[in-house]
Amino acid sequence: MKVYHGSLECIETPEIREPNRTLDYGSGFYTTTSYEQAEEWVRRKMKGNRAAKGFVNEYELNIDKLQSVKCLLFESPTDEWIDFVMNNRLNKDFVHDYDIVYGPVANDRVYTCFALYEGGLMSKQNLLAELKTYELVDQYLFHTEQALQLLTFTKAHEILL
Repeated sequence: MKVYHGSLECIETPEIREPNRTLDYGSGFYTTTSYEQAEEWVRRKMKGNRAAKGFVNEYELNIDKLQSVKCLLFESPTDEWIDFVMNNRLNKDFVHDYDIVYGPVANDRVYTCFALYEGGLMSKQNLLAELKTYELVDQYLFHTEQALQLLTFTKAHEILL
């Protein structure tokens, strides 16, 4: 299966990086099965860093070996998914022991809903109902070196402003 990672760099050898902010699934290497989503991530990074180019890095994920690592899979927004995302975003000391986490991407519209929920202005049930009306893109977090071994770099697509 193909997965994509948007970056300002061509990344032939993925690595675990500590983020400079809290992320939905914690620290690691994020990918998506959506080329368009990865390109959107690149363009956002290019704009924020005033870079003239970036890359959508393409990898082959060896799904036959997924059973060799500990995975947490969220097929759609659920109570458990919301709790997991909120723990990663709000609890600096939150740590999980999954090698790979898969689930929906909390894009800009979803971030707004999460902010309302976090501020107590939206209930969890209303948040779930709202999220189920959105067409959400997916993301894979590779959280350990063992998980990264399931990725093989295939090519990088250069993105220009």
